[in-house]
Amino acid sequence: MSAEFPPDRTVSLSRSLSRRELVTGLAMLSAGGVAAMRRPNKRLDYLRDFKLEKVIPTRIGRWQFVTNSGLVIAPEDQLVLAVYSQLLTRVYYDGKWPIWLLIAYSADQTGFLQVHRPEFCYTAAGYALSEFAPHNVRLNQSTLLTTNSLTAVRGDFNEKLIYWTRIGHHIPLSWAQQKLTVAEENLQGFVPDAALVRISTIGVDEGAAMATLDQFVRDFIASVPQSLRRVFIV
Repeated sequence: MSAEFPPDRTVSLSRSLSRRELVTGLAMLSAGGVAAMRRPNKRLDYLRDFKLEKVIPTRIGRWQFVTNSGLVIAPEDQLVLAVYSQLLTRVYYDGKWPIWLLIAYSADQTGFLQVHRPEFCYTAAGYALSEFAPHNVRLNQSTLLTTNSLTAVRGDFNEKLIYWTRIGHHIPLSWAQQKLTVAEENLQGFVPDAALVRISTIGVDEGAAMATLDQFVRDFIASVPQSLRRVFIV
């Protein structure tokens, strides 16, 4: 009787491992390809080489530029850490209502705009802030801009503010929404730019102050060349 030998399990196991390694390698290669395809590579930079100092006129509606100083800004230690593209601070006056305008712009949204949100710079300057509330500004018959509104108080000084942040193709209302917006833009392949616009005035009469801010916003957007309005609104 001829002897029977067991099958060569070493050869079988080797072939099994080779197939498994091949399948795993292909899966990893595929995943790497998908990740590369999803990596943000379309840079949004609506401001391009333009300078805010040139884009924003010194006269907006009935308001005339008077000075660059006097605005509440972030503490110096935070400003040192911030990476700026452009920052504009201006005070306008129409003979009755002063307007404080701050615009922070980042060609790559890295989070530095956070230091200019009122909850950071105003509280650091000793102001007490009211609750934030959505505030709609009708720019024209077809365009409604949703902003955040609040009141900043320090002693007898009462300041009414509205502000908004445009990130890529969106205007998020909160810091959490802002972070989600950046993630969504990245998933769609975009490296978004961002602009924060903060506008304020004296708020003794809340109704009159808010009406004044609304009018300034309308005049501000209308004063910007049509091709550059996407820097500030969507």
